[in-house]
Amino acid sequence: MPDLPHLLLFIAAGWLLNLTPGPDVLYIVTNALRSGVRAGIVAALGIVSGCFVHVFAAAIGVSALLATSATAFTVLKWIGAAYLLWMGVRLLLSRAAPLDLGSGATEVDLWRVFRRGFLTNVLNPKVALFFLAFVPQFIAPDAPHKALTFLLLGLIFNLNSLPINFGYAWLAAWAARRVQTVQRAMHWMDRAAGLLFVGFGLRLAMTDNPAP
Repeated sequence: MPDLPHLLLFIAAGWLLNLTPGPDVLYIVTNALRSGVRAGIVAALGIVSGCFVHVFAAAIGVSALLATSATAFTVLKWIGAAYLLWMGVRLLLSRAAPLDLGSGATEVDLWRVFRRGFLTNVLNPKVALFFLAFVPQFIAPDAPHKALTFLLLGLIFNLNSLPINFGYAWLAAWAARRVQTVQRAMHWMDRAAGLLFVGFGLRLAMTDNPAP
């Protein structure tokens, strides 16, 4: 493991990265606004669970394969891009559901929320390459157990992301309960989220393959 100063730097960098808005934050906030803080927390857990898949894969070398194999990267890239585009189009075409301001959050299938959050990250090769690029900076070149150290740092990174993701869920749910304009314009949030997911999908699809 890194010494304490480097470990604290790793934690701080991870928090800053998780505070940056992106597809994960958008997914958490959208579910919390629509269905309450519990749905936002479940969405965050799905997102983090997807990250764990990439951490374990990187620790055993699969992410290294993605970084060096143009074919492997391309296949996973197009699967992830197609999934993001599919989510975006569904949101764009969804009908506005009537909202009852006195009844609280709308009902939602929490397993479905978790599953979609999980797949959003698992099918995104950029997440795998992020861990492969970020985590090794905090591993000493002479570390005797690099894979184990990588796994532990990945675990720390993902666990540290939970307070921030839960915070996004809580703030979004708080706003939905108290700000009437947010409730009345919820279907526009779906449209905006759909456009952003389509944008993320197109951006992923146009990502250059790693050099062989």
